[in-house]
Amino acid sequence: MNDKSLLEVKNLESSFEINGRYYNAVDNVTFEVKQKQVVGIVGESGCGKSALSLSIMGLLPKGKSKIKKEYILFQGSDLHIENDQEMQKIRGNKISMIFQEPMTSLNPTLTIGYQLQEILLHHERFSKVEAMRESISLLKKVGISHAERIVLEYPHQLSGGMRQRVMIAMAIACKPNLLIADEPTTALDVTVQAQVLQLLKELQNEHDMSIIMITHDLGVVAEMCDEVIVMYAGKIIERADVDTLFYHAKHPYTKALINSIPKIDEELERLNTIDGIVPSLSQIKRIGCPFADRCPQAFEKCKEVTPRLVKGETDHEVACFLYERSYEGVKVQL
Repeated sequence: MNDKSLLEVKNLESSFEINGRYYNAVDNVTFEVKQKQVVGIVGESGCGKSALSLSIMGLLPKGKSKIKKEYILFQGSDLHIENDQEMQKIRGNKISMIFQEPMTSLNPTLTIGYQLQEILLHHERFSKVEAMRESISLLKKVGISHAERIVLEYPHQLSGGMRQRVMIAMAIACKPNLLIADEPTTALDVTVQAQVLQLLKELQNEHDMSIIMITHDLGVVAEMCDEVIVMYAGKIIERADVDTLFYHAKHPYTKALINSIPKIDEELERLNTIDGIVPSLSQIKRIGCPFADRCPQAFEKCKEVTPRLVKGETDHEVACFLYERSYEGVKVQL
C-alpha cells in the first residue's frame, strides 16, 4: 500500500442550527485516507458518519450549518469548501459519492442515460454521442445487462439493486481518486449486497481508488476495509486496522458493537444489545465521555473530563480513560 496520504482531515467541526443554537454533529475529527486504501467509518445511526462525509463533499445545507476546520487536504491542496465553483470541479470528478438511498438521489423525471451523460458532459470533453456510448459502457461495467435499454428507462422502472448499480456507475464515471460510499448496501437483500461489495472491490482495484466506506454493518467492514474509524456522538472514539479492531477492540462501545453481531456457533435466546440510545444532537454532552451514560464500565471521571484519542505502540488509537496513560503525546501500549 502506498503510504502517501490522499485525504487529510484536521480538527473538523460541523454544526447544525436547532432553535437558534448550533450543535456539533462532527466534533474535532482528525483522520487521513491513504492512496488505494479503504477506510471504514462505523457507528450507530446518528453518530455523525453521514454528516462527516457531507462536510468533506461540501454538501451541508447552506444557512443551517457551519464548518470549522484546521484544514481538509486533498492531494496536498486545501479543499475550499466555501467556494462552490472550486468544489464543483472536484465533486463528481476527483471525489465521488454514493448516497444511502438511490431512489431519492436519482432524478425521477430524467432517464438513466440522461443523468449519466450530464456528469460526463460536465466534467469530460465528450460529445453527446460519445457521452451516451460511455454511459452504456459504464452500465455494463457495473454488471447491468441490456444497458442499451436501461439508459432509456427511468429510476422507478428499476429494482433497488439496479438503482444502486446506476449510482455506482455515476460515481465512477470520471474515474475518481476517492469514492465515498455512504451505506451503499442499505435496504438491499443479502445476495445483492454481496454483489455490490464485490463490484466495489473490483472497481477499486481497476482504478486504484481510495474508498471511505460509511456503514453500521460490521460485516461490510470486515469484507472491505483496511482501517476502521469508530464514531460516537460526532467524535472518533477508536481507530485501528481492521484485524486489530475485531480481535483487540479497546473502547467499551466498540466491544459492544462487535458483541451485538450474531455468531453462527452460538445459540442465544436474546441477541446482545447496547442499553440506551444515541443522544440527539441537542442532548450530546460536551463535557465528559459521550458514551458514559450507556457504558457499564464508566466511573466518575468519565462524566467530568472528556477523554482524548491516545495512540498506542501499534498505531491503535482509543479515547477511553480505561486505557489512558498520558496526554503528552507519549505512545503507550494499549
